[in-house]
Amino acid sequence: MRQFLTLPILVPIVLGIALLILQPKSRRVRSIYIMAASLATTALSLACIVLTYLYGSGFLACIMVRFNEAFSISLRIDGASMVYGAIVSVLWPLVTAYSLDYMSHEGHENRFFAFWLMAYGVVLGIAYSEDFLTLYFFYEVLTLTTLPLVMHAMDEKARYAGRKYLVYSLSGAAFAFIGIVFLLNYGVGHLNFTYGGILDQSLAAGNERTLELVFVAAFFGFGVKAAVFPFHGWLPDASVAPTPVSALLHAVAVVKAGAFAVLRLIYYGFGADFLRGSWAQTVVMTAAIVTIVYGSARALRTPHLKRRLAFSTVSNLSYILFALTLMTPAGMVGGMTHMVYHAFTKITMFCCAGAIILKSGKEYIYEMEDFGRAMPVVFATFTVSSFALIGMPPLGGFAGKWMIAEAAVASVNPLAYAGIAALILSTLLTTLYMLTIVVRAYFPVGELDRAALARVHDPARTMWIPLVLLTASGVILALLSNEVIGFLWNAVPRNW
Repeated sequence: MRQFLTLPILVPIVLGIALLILQPKSRRVRSIYIMAASLATTALSLACIVLTYLYGSGFLACIMVRFNEAFSISLRIDGASMVYGAIVSVLWPLVTAYSLDYMSHEGHENRFFAFWLMAYGVVLGIAYSEDFLTLYFFYEVLTLTTLPLVMHAMDEKARYAGRKYLVYSLSGAAFAFIGIVFLLNYGVGHLNFTYGGILDQSLAAGNERTLELVFVAAFFGFGVKAAVFPFHGWLPDASVAPTPVSALLHAVAVVKAGAFAVLRLIYYGFGADFLRGSWAQTVVMTAAIVTIVYGSARALRTPHLKRRLAFSTVSNLSYILFALTLMTPAGMVGGMTHMVYHAFTKITMFCCAGAIILKSGKEYIYEMEDFGRAMPVVFATFTVSSFALIGMPPLGGFAGKWMIAEAAVASVNPLAYAGIAALILSTLLTTLYMLTIVVRAYFPVGELDRAALARVHDPARTMWIPLVLLTASGVILALLSNEVIGFLWNAVPRNW
């Protein structure tokens, strides 16, 4: 039973490799294979979460591979793992269903879905890692499995975006690894995630400045994938990837993996108590605050739909980072709350963007006049998601922002009040850059090309049903925000 936790990681990786080898010609066979693999992985992953919730963290803990006495790939689920693992497990098959029809227009589907499945297993490996070395291993492999997805088109823009993504990710990971080395040398003798941190206070005494400097380096190292300023540049450029890839990059796979790694670094590595009140906290919190405003401002100035959503992600990921850098249990819960709701909101918006581009050929916002009538299902789901991203109650964005603001006030950190101001300013900017799209779609200005509009319509059911399910799931979770937040308070800020 202990090895059961390896299944949601190994099954999609093995099936992805098999797809790369077998190269099925039949689209129907390939679609059934991919959906079966995704659903099986989701079922296995959710089963592991439920078993852990019922029987405790140690029930499924296991060593996946032992290389030597010092290094093994070890798995274990705790409260933070449950949350991130559940987000990934629920959203991945829905986007997979959406992508089957979408990718039929892109070509090279076998290669695409092979790496798609492998990336699914690798992300779950990040979620279910027991220690920093295992997390780092899967974190690096994630770069390699998502790189072919980013470069799928293999044109000049895709190759440039891929090179940039690779350089940023590997460079950031190198700095993150420095932090892991110092945790091993100044820690209690292991790298297992322990709420409160693993630094040995007797070894850390007298070396606080050095450890704080190393923490800042590791924060920005992991923060590269979380698109923290000034290391965010790879994310908007990665928008050249097929839209299903963009949806996963921005909602569950890469940027959330970066935020999740930062959470582990602060609360389970160096320890919030060690960092709170230090210059290191000031530096990383300032970076998050700057990114919140910068991302929103750039989104407002960007007319390209997918790039606007990308800069929106830059901003919203730093909502999470700001909450985490408060270095309090309330900040941790606030960050995780926003992580949950942003995932459902942003993945829906990117899937809507993909449907718009696929069925109209239009990529710029000023070209989407009257699309609300031409694509009623797509723009209904996009509009609901826009209000959620803005933070209109009772939708999920409001719950996340409210929890972060409450945590900031309770932290009694003067810089946190600047963070609250940044949240308010970002919300105003978000209202402008999202409602601009919605208003154009429903209330066109100027002459319309009726002949061109007549050719624009909603996509097939295989694409719009996942959109409706994603939107409905986000709304239901928002209406259950008290239960979600209560679960996070009980599950996350403690050792299992």
